[in-house]
Amino acid sequence: MPFLARLEREERSALLALGRVLDFTPRASIIHQNEPSSHILLILHGWTKVTASAANGYEALLALRGPGDIIGESSALTGRPRSATVTALERVEAVAVEHERFRLFLEHSPEASLTLLTLTSDRMRAADRRRLDFASLTVRERFAVLLLDLARSHGRRTDKGIELAVPLSKQELAGSIGASREMVQRLLKELRERQVVMTGRKALVILRPDILRKVARSG
Repeated sequence: MPFLARLEREERSALLALGRVLDFTPRASIIHQNEPSSHILLILHGWTKVTASAANGYEALLALRGPGDIIGESSALTGRPRSATVTALERVEAVAVEHERFRLFLEHSPEASLTLLTLTSDRMRAADRRRLDFASLTVRERFAVLLLDLARSHGRRTDKGIELAVPLSKQELAGSIGASREMVQRLLKELRERQVVMTGRKALVILRPDILRKVARSG
């Protein structure tokens, strides 16, 4: 459950009133890794991707954040530079709240502080569970798990199948499972030939989730 949805209505309204509304175009960088931090963002509309780059240039997709989510809260609480880059996948509307205002809000709202702590704990547990699961799976199995996860969280049913509602490139899919772009391209080709998925320009439709579940369970 996203951060704003966890807050009581009065707390949510009070927090949003502290900031200013910003609009971002598709593929615009909202937050830059390693840059100084001055504000948190509360997403009202649209989806973003959270990525981190290694020293050798490899980029990993860490998470997708959408309506109701908070981003940049770690830097607000620690004072450290941004730990990741956040990019708009579509038009995004968000409320920016300066760090000092956000910290004062948390100081005067113990319930909101506990809610943020719970959210942070949930995210860490999910990340740990994902790392543990992926450590025991092959790249093919990890890719099947990823597509099923995306179908559950970001899928919309169409006449043809389950279309992923967030536009992710092959490189972004690869970065999510610790694989190369070429490997993801080969796996997609294999799934297309088996008529498990259908791909197009910035579109991916899952035709046979039952087969993906079999591949995922094989690990």
